[in-house]
Parts: sequence; C-alpha cells; structure tokens
Amino acid sequence: MSGNSNVGQASVYEAGDQRNPKQSEVNKSEPYNEGKANSHNLLDSKDERSIANRLAAAERQEEPEDDLETRLGKKDPTLPAQIHGNEPSRGAKIDAELQAEEEEMLKNKGKA
Repeated sequence: MSGNSNVGQASVYEAGDQRNPKQSEVNKSEPYNEGKANSHNLLDSKDERSIANRLAAAERQEEPEDDLETRLGKKDPTLPAQIHGNEPSRGAKIDAELQAEEEEMLKNKGKA
C-alpha cells in the first residue's frame, strides 16, 4: 500500500489552523487577561481565601441600582406599560389593586 492517498480534499490534510503562531507574530504588548468578571462565587466555601479577604470582597460588592422603569413599577405596576403607550396587562392591574388594598389596610391600622 502506498503512502499517497487520493481520498478527500487537500484542505483536509493541511494543518495550518492547528499550528502555533510564530513568536514574532504574537503581540506581546497586550497583557494576557485570565478569567472573566464575576466568574467566581464570592461565597464559595471551598475557596482558599481568608475570612478578611472575603469580608473585603463583600464590602466592595455593590447592589445594582434599579432603572427608571423598575422604580416606577414598584410604585405602580401599571406605569411601565403606560409610559410605553400600552395598556397594562391583567396581572399588572391585579397587582395595582392588591397594592391599593394593602395600603388602605395599613392606613386603617394607623401604620401608614
């Protein structure tokens, strides 16, 4: 059996995509960034960080602020749809009714 094969295309046997680039082609001025942001769980019990480092990381972690629509939706569930010119959904209407009832109950109890 001969070493030459006529099976397949020539591109199948080319290994250009499998070879490492030359060092002269690699841009060494760019730092190599490992990992991605938020790829580690800060509360991982198997992490080998000290308690002080965990506390410092927890203090640095900030709560994301809500956008305008989320804040308005907490005040009145029908507002985000009305802002966009749409009719509020049935669920939003029910949520608004329940919220109004709860506020009325709190006023009756003298807490609001």
